[in-house]
Amino acid sequence: MKIRFVAITAILCLLSARAWAQTNSALASDPSGWIAILPRESLAGWTRVAIPPDKALDPVSQWELDKVHRTILCTGDRGHEWLRYDRELANFILHVQWRFEKHEGLKGYNSGVFVRNSRDGRVWLQAQVGAGNAAYLFGETLINGKLASKRNPAPTVNRIKPAGEWNTYEFRCEGPKITLWVNGDVTSELDVPEVSRGYWGLEAEGFRIEFRDMQLKILP
Repeated sequence: MKIRFVAITAILCLLSARAWAQTNSALASDPSGWIAILPRESLAGWTRVAIPPDKALDPVSQWELDKVHRTILCTGDRGHEWLRYDRELANFILHVQWRFEKHEGLKGYNSGVFVRNSRDGRVWLQAQVGAGNAAYLFGETLINGKLASKRNPAPTVNRIKPAGEWNTYEFRCEGPKITLWVNGDVTSELDVPEVSRGYWGLEAEGFRIEFRDMQLKILP
């Protein structure tokens, strides 16, 4: 009886995992109304912002546009900063893919995708990008009018693919709620009732990383 129970439990867990892995992205579920937002070669409409914002930027940019492959490359060798998309947004869905350049023996891959940031980045919220269980939301946002830390725990199931492979993130920002979908399912949700709009962007944090298929859908 015990063996049969264990077998049934294993089958149910497998079926649950398969159903979880097949959850469609917002883009796949409804491909209408999306705007492709790959920048022009000059990166016009995007701005480099230092982290922290009062730190001087390196005079040489670490962001490159690959028009052939339609990607943004961050070389990761010019300090900690983020590349801000210069349109302030309230309710929207953001679709973006990313991958690290793989190096044998290299550990600690790290970057992020920001949403609901202030223009200077003092108020910020990001989905962690890296190896392992990186797919969660955290940041420094407003709570009772003051800057304070807010964080989701890392998900118990790792949905991040290894360095060298493409991962897909989708953010749904609607009212106070921010939801993160990663490679098949929602992994993180946060409420930020005091920050109803802001800027999104890409983080440079010491590692060579590419971003592609950046698409935006504005919600009512």
